Amino acid sequence: MGEKSYKEYLNHITTFIFDVDGVLTDGTVHITATGDLLRTMNIKDGYALKTAVNKGYNVCIISGGSNEGVKLRLKGLGIKDIFLGAHNKIDPLDEYLTSKSLKPENVLYMGDDIPDFPVMKKVGLPCCPQDAVPEIKAISKYVSHKKGGKGAARDVIEQVLKVQGKWNGNFGAKYD
Repeated sequence: MGEKSYKEYLNHITTFIFDVDGVLTDGTVHITATGDLLRTMNIKDGYALKTAVNKGYNVCIISGGSNEGVKLRLKGLGIKDIFLGAHNKIDPLDEYLTSKSLKPENVLYMGDDIPDFPVMKKVGLPCCPQDAVPEIKAISKYVSHKKGGKGAARDVIEQVLKVQGKWNGNFGAKYD
């Protein structure tokens, strides 16, 4: 009996968890003269995140970075569960799953680099962008055809919502 296709997991997803740098951004950091670190996020990823929140999915962010601008952007999309400065991602994952009474098999996590490895081993559907490091690609049940910060989050959210019949019918939704 072969390995299950990632598509067989899509019907069971109730929760999306994303890393930020390299997943919701392309991993590039612009450093200003004052030392501020500037990141770029994709508006299509933002639309998908907001749609998932509006459709009642659990959406969570666990990131080693701790940029206030990133936090404001994510809160603006309706995401309430944001763990920044999380260098050991297992603790926030366990806290989140316990607080929401979630089962790991219902969780999709998208990460791109070594700090995501332990968390990805604990969830039902580990995913990564196309430009993730080889170690993360090796444990991912789905590797997006999109790169981090270039629509990878949109790709996985849209697939789950389409399979579950929740993607259509929200035309005209506010998504900025």
